[in-house]
Amino acid sequence: MNKVIKLMGLFAMLIFFTACEKEIRNIAEVNTTTNPVTTSGEVIPVNINEKGFEFLEKMQGHWVGVNRVIADDFDWFAFDYRAISPSQIHGIFEGGTMGNLLTSFFVTDFKDTRTIMARNGGLLNGIYRTSYFVLDSVSNAADGDFYRLIDAEGGTNTMWMELRFVADSLYFNAYTSKLGERFPPTRHMTFKARKEHLELAQAAAASVDFPKNEPAWDFSQGFDQTYLYAEPGAKSATFLAYDETAAKDVFTLAVESGDPYVIDQHPYLGYLQINIEQNPTIEDKLLWVNLSKDPLTDSDGYFTNLESFNTVLLFSELTGGQDQFLITYLHPGEYYINITADVNGDGVLGVGDYTHALQAITITAEGQHEITINNITIEN
Repeated sequence: MNKVIKLMGLFAMLIFFTACEKEIRNIAEVNTTTNPVTTSGEVIPVNINEKGFEFLEKMQGHWVGVNRVIADDFDWFAFDYRAISPSQIHGIFEGGTMGNLLTSFFVTDFKDTRTIMARNGGLLNGIYRTSYFVLDSVSNAADGDFYRLIDAEGGTNTMWMELRFVADSLYFNAYTSKLGERFPPTRHMTFKARKEHLELAQAAAASVDFPKNEPAWDFSQGFDQTYLYAEPGAKSATFLAYDETAAKDVFTLAVESGDPYVIDQHPYLGYLQINIEQNPTIEDKLLWVNLSKDPLTDSDGYFTNLESFNTVLLFSELTGGQDQFLITYLHPGEYYINITADVNGDGVLGVGDYTHALQAITITAEGQHEITINNITIEN
């Protein structure tokens, strides 16, 4: 837990901007030669009327585990995937000041085929990116179920993600070539996790009548080639926008990028504006923002059981002095919100840090919410 708290928020967009490392594909500690990858620009979607539709149900849930990004290991990490419509699930790592990373999976029609696509991307310091992947490989076996989604324009030549489910465990690899700049693609991320708190996903599924085999978004006509971005000689279903002043918000940059499926077109999700009242003790200190299923502190603001950290659903880091932050793509539901100031500067949540009395909040579907935390005064 300590390492990820210290480093959270630093890598949300590294999947696009940094080099990646080569590594074996054996993410589930089994032989994956039955699912070989040959780099190719060919894109042939799987027809989910025949196989693969069950992927959406398998993917939903609060996945808690470990993550390796390039060569950095994070000994605690989580993604919270829940349904946001009858045929779409969504999860986000809301990193905070540095940016975020989101992935949603949804039913669509693409290349005359009923299939599943993924929308992956985020916003980092004024750089907006979304990329689209299409399901092209499914393998169901007694020792687990395997699914691969590849760049919807460039195929495995550009990037892909692969996921394997074994009982209640998930193994999730992502590969990238920096949109063709560094061919062939190499492993960027390995996320290994177990499914926790399934009741949250089940409640969302019941609310939106999930799952149904119907398009959540229409890609039957493909992509507007005018906006697609890739390095020379490469292809990618990727949309980019950049504001060097970092003044434009995600809503403006989404439109400028040409992204066909922007944030305010996503149903069900809410927003939370967090206002933080600074005081002399916490000024210029890093702030950790955690939204969790269970409380991290007692009613007075003292950490009593950090085992509750496994119920954290969103975790962000804010630079010193920041007093406002907007959390987007937020699943409706009940949360405990905790903001902790790293007063002792050790990069670890705990003794010597300041936080506040227990605070709960309810997020409604498509709701615009605001909360002010003005009592970060409790020294642990």
